[in-house]
Amino acid sequence: MRFFGYFSILSLLVLTSCSEKEKIFLAQGIMSGEATENSIILQARLTSADTLIAGDIPGAAGFGKFEVSENSGFNPSGFSGLMKADAAKDHILKCRFEGLKPGTRYHFRLHYGSSEKTGQISDPATFKTNLGKSMEGESSFAVVTGMNYYHFHYGKYDRKLAYSGADKHLGYPALKAILDFRPDYFIGTGDNVYFDHPSARNFKNSIDRGKDPHPGGYEGKEVIDETGMRRKYHEQFFQPRFKDLFKNVATYWEKDDHDYRVNDADPFTDFPIAHHLGIKNFKEQVPVADPEHGGKTYRTRRINRDLQLWFVEGRDYRDANASPDGPDKTLWGKAQLSWLQSTLLESDATFKILVSPTPMVGPDDASKRDNHVNPMGFKHEGEAFFDWIVENNLLSKNFYIICGDRHWQYHARHPKGIEEFSCGALVDNNSRAGRLAGDPDSTDPEGKIVQYYIQGTEEQASGGFLLVKNTSGDPPELHFDFYNETGKLLYNTVKKAK
Repeated sequence: MRFFGYFSILSLLVLTSCSEKEKIFLAQGIMSGEATENSIILQARLTSADTLIAGDIPGAAGFGKFEVSENSGFNPSGFSGLMKADAAKDHILKCRFEGLKPGTRYHFRLHYGSSEKTGQISDPATFKTNLGKSMEGESSFAVVTGMNYYHFHYGKYDRKLAYSGADKHLGYPALKAILDFRPDYFIGTGDNVYFDHPSARNFKNSIDRGKDPHPGGYEGKEVIDETGMRRKYHEQFFQPRFKDLFKNVATYWEKDDHDYRVNDADPFTDFPIAHHLGIKNFKEQVPVADPEHGGKTYRTRRINRDLQLWFVEGRDYRDANASPDGPDKTLWGKAQLSWLQSTLLESDATFKILVSPTPMVGPDDASKRDNHVNPMGFKHEGEAFFDWIVENNLLSKNFYIICGDRHWQYHARHPKGIEEFSCGALVDNNSRAGRLAGDPDSTDPEGKIVQYYIQGTEEQASGGFLLVKNTSGDPPELHFDFYNETGKLLYNTVKKAK
């Protein structure tokens, strides 16, 4: 009996040890993206740890399938096919789930494990499908940019100290403020991570000033390979407030320079991260493109009868920034521009919003050559597009622009009548004072742009987000509300349908 008891305990220890070895985690939670009226992309990453290890979270090989239901009890429900997580895909499971009902709140969860039996089940999460063009109703979405992990956790080099609140381990306070509003959608307009922060130069300067550098393996270098690119997303989405938000809100994504290659990068910039790798990593790390068919990252989504959004791609097709500006220079590429114009003309949505990773009205810094505002950049294409907007009477059809990239919030009107809303940086430590119209160092030295609202001084600059809501009254309305990172309202305006 004693021997049998000893054998039983030993067997239990062996079984427990095997179970622990096979334990798989979802350290980055689960998320949904690219909602339409009848489909969604679901995503999760299997991990072998539930915390950061030397600044990263190792992946785990395994299998998984998503379960989707209209009720929280998952009865009845439907399943995706079984998927395999492996190193080639950064251990990410991703699928497009179709056949959904418009304007419906769905619940989903992941069944996963080290074998095809998938014995573990994630906590449930939710998303809402779009109403589509035939249904009216209210919808809301939060818009952000500038999610700089390094500046938040370790400071903005010599200008701002790291965030020091007791809730720092939870991540960016603005994410909690967004979730408190319970928007239908979350839009990341780019700079979702920063491959080039900290740079070797700025990292060295921090050390020289006695500041504590990042202890998790940065080694004072920008990201220069796919492993480092992936790590940036791992540490970003590990933060609890991201996981809480993504459990409750479907997402849309664009990329900009920092989450593509390097600051102001074009396809010809000399940098270790290749152009094709910047494109691949974006599609891999966020639910933006159909995993089975790849797909273009410029697209339009009909939210409801009154609202349609256009998401444009600003890095994949652009000419060299340094090329002389003129009618043949393009940021969007001819095919994308043609698509944008044709789909705008086809739309019968009451409100039409172009979501751009970079500004089109500004003003911006005069020294830059990166966007449609910069005279030495792509201003000719931007002005030609605005002429086309005016000629086709789209201003009277409620056309507006929302942009990311700039680190300050603003609401501005171009001399031709186009209005633009800049969401500003999500992270307070990544914000700065904006350029004022009439500033000789701005792209509008003559002061022709009307600035209804701008964080024009360092005292006014703050992290935060833009919350947009459409209502279906008579007439329908668009509400643009700017908030700081704690959820305090800074500015709002209402646009009634013309």
